[in-house]
Amino acid sequence: MGNVGVEEVFIGAGCNRIVNNVSWGACDLVAFGAQNAVSIFCPKSAQILTTLPGHKAVVNCTYWLPNTKFAVKARGLDKHYLLSGDAEGAIILWEFSLVSNKWRYVLHVPKPHKKGVTCITGIMLTQLDALFASSSSDGTVLIWGLVFPSTIEGECKLSCLESITVGSRTMVALSLAELPGSSKHLVLAMGGLDNKVHLYCGERIGRFFHACELKGHTDWIRSLDFSLPLCTSGEKNSLLLVSSSQDKGIRIWKIVLCCSVFNARREQISLASYIEGPVISAGSSSYQISLESLLIGHEDWVYSVQWQPPSLASLEGTEYDQPQSILSASMDKTMMIWQPERTTGIWMNVVSVGELSHCALGFYGGHWSPTGDAILAHGYGGAFHLWKNVGTYSDHWLPQKVPSGHFASVTDISWARSGEYLISVSHDQTTRVFAPWKNITSSGDGNSWHEVARPQVHGHDINCVAIIPGKGNHRFVSGADEKVARVFEAPLSFLKTMNNAISKTCNFAESLEVDVQILGANMSALGLSQKPIYIHAERETADRNNNNGLDSLETIPDAVPAVFTEPPIEDQLAWHTLWPESHKLYGHGNELFSLCCDHQGKLVASSCKAQSAAAAEIWLWQVGSWKAVGHLQSHSLTVTQLEFSHDDNFLLAVSRDRQFSVFSINRTGTDDISYQLVARQEAHKRIIWACSWNPSGHEFATGSRDKTVKIWGVNKGSSVKQLSILPQFSSSVMALSWACVDRLSNDGILAIGLESGLLELWSLSITRADDGSTRMPTVPARLVHLDAFMCHTSAVNRLAWKNCSASEESKSMQFASCGADHCVRVYEVCIR
Repeated sequence: MGNVGVEEVFIGAGCNRIVNNVSWGACDLVAFGAQNAVSIFCPKSAQILTTLPGHKAVVNCTYWLPNTKFAVKARGLDKHYLLSGDAEGAIILWEFSLVSNKWRYVLHVPKPHKKGVTCITGIMLTQLDALFASSSSDGTVLIWGLVFPSTIEGECKLSCLESITVGSRTMVALSLAELPGSSKHLVLAMGGLDNKVHLYCGERIGRFFHACELKGHTDWIRSLDFSLPLCTSGEKNSLLLVSSSQDKGIRIWKIVLCCSVFNARREQISLASYIEGPVISAGSSSYQISLESLLIGHEDWVYSVQWQPPSLASLEGTEYDQPQSILSASMDKTMMIWQPERTTGIWMNVVSVGELSHCALGFYGGHWSPTGDAILAHGYGGAFHLWKNVGTYSDHWLPQKVPSGHFASVTDISWARSGEYLISVSHDQTTRVFAPWKNITSSGDGNSWHEVARPQVHGHDINCVAIIPGKGNHRFVSGADEKVARVFEAPLSFLKTMNNAISKTCNFAESLEVDVQILGANMSALGLSQKPIYIHAERETADRNNNNGLDSLETIPDAVPAVFTEPPIEDQLAWHTLWPESHKLYGHGNELFSLCCDHQGKLVASSCKAQSAAAAEIWLWQVGSWKAVGHLQSHSLTVTQLEFSHDDNFLLAVSRDRQFSVFSINRTGTDDISYQLVARQEAHKRIIWACSWNPSGHEFATGSRDKTVKIWGVNKGSSVKQLSILPQFSSSVMALSWACVDRLSNDGILAIGLESGLLELWSLSITRADDGSTRMPTVPARLVHLDAFMCHTSAVNRLAWKNCSASEESKSMQFASCGADHCVRVYEVCIR
């Protein structure tokens, strides 16, 4: 088959719903945890660039060294570093090279925490020296010294400087800073469940001691952030600390050198003058701490506060100007920017931006860009929200495109009938459509992938999906943790949006010729059924919403379906891209588990979770009338995957009972079908998770928890014979997908997904005997073992090759994968 190269085209993933999970670096890249992977995305391109494998548990927090606050010390650095901590207490250090644009695993921090890491904070002392602290629910805070290599071949040197025991009062927020007027002493602020801000003073070599407690908050401390030292009369003599809490309040504390306190008292007394607090000592210096201001404005818990970083444009040498500007993010779905008034010095809310979504909860964190002209939030729905200040003379914040994806395990994927888009379903109770969007500004094709629609927002975890091919409008069937399969039909707004999205090489306009009278859909109050909005009813709906000012369950404003000329942002996806539900398929007695549709678009097969033969029945549904036309009995436990052969003459089913079944499907008339069990065989020693037909014949592959893949053939006499078995894999085989490369020579590629998240491509070439009844594959060969940085970090749940017509002679193909790590990935396979 020659050489095979694989490139990653797209990664879609949502953010873990954890407070300290996101970090924006001085290199202008954002790191966040997606299940047990660390994902990196570029705000400028709105694309996830890569995922970093290594954690065995959910990633709780990330922290860049240097982050946006220390961009002043990052100029000229060729390498940036990232820390990530997980729910088992492990902390990993990563290295990113700006020259080669590549990532490298550096080390696991030794002596990890015994329980989950709750927060990581750090400080750049010089370009090669840093300190970082980590807190954990095991009741300890560890402080580490880190020396970066000065040469290309050098290694990082890590040393544990201090271990602070805080007991049962778990600390969930940390911040480190250098004390003003002293280049050797540091201050560490920590806050948590006891409603107090604790200050520890120490040196660069450790020796931290408890200095004081700052009282005032009446609920858990959720976020702390030190400003850089403030300059007064040319001297750095003060420091500001901002804290936020679940009491909905934000407090600003001022730390001033005692020699500067007397000068401050001579200034005009105003509302901004501080209330004296404790005095702390560090070395020969003493510091007065006072409450500078109390900010009230949010209506719910304030999860995040952060000082605006110095602007790079204002830097001269090593001097900087710390902007008096604070960003706060709250569970009330808003982010606010606070600044003091020029005349009175009273801190005011000057900017407020927010989220419009179906979920009741808001933001877990807010972050400044390195230049301070953009702000980023991550929310309960695993989504990012990015606003950029595009104003010239006054602030004007506009939402920007960001990457998106599922925030729970992605259970199934399916390509559109001609491969125009990819649809995925997840345990986050959403169905999403991803597609390449033509980039007008770039040369060549220049397509970048984005989420273009969210057809279904459901009240149950969704387990399976099947696109219905064939003529007519675009439709799909989905099955969730309920006993009903639901059929959805593409609205006119989606068809027009896709016509704007796809490149000119594809022809999506044919779909617009279908007489579609439905413009979009509305979400019901319970979040289960989605009601259609008809084209002729659009104006009536708008008038009704405008004329009735009363809000009740009967007068909830309807969504307004929209046609997009550029990739939609989160608020638009959540409200304006729903598909109407056209049918419900009742019959199964348990939760839906697997779905598939034949290649003519006439039959849908479904299965549900089962512990008995009666519940393990496979139901056949007729597309169009949606009548149940068959009940196929063969298995005694859950049927895990179903697939029709490419000529639609056979239906293959694999099950938890370690058996596969092959049924023949005969269409005796326009609406009548007959079916017969051709073969049933115990094929593996453990659960069979996956199966896939050969696109050019009646061979199929099965993959099992016993770490094996077997190749089978259906003979003319309707008997099934084992043709080959692949060498045993390193972990359970969870997903399979067979693609045809050359129909004349019967060459094919089998994509294999493992429970470890790794992906492999194997070549399968089928040779047939003269009588045509016996099929013998040549020895299977591994083509590609994908690099771990390109693979999933948890179990691969499904693989799917993009449809390739028989006449295509292209040596480039695409396949998609989804997994328990919340990721949807698309790969380009080039055969040289």
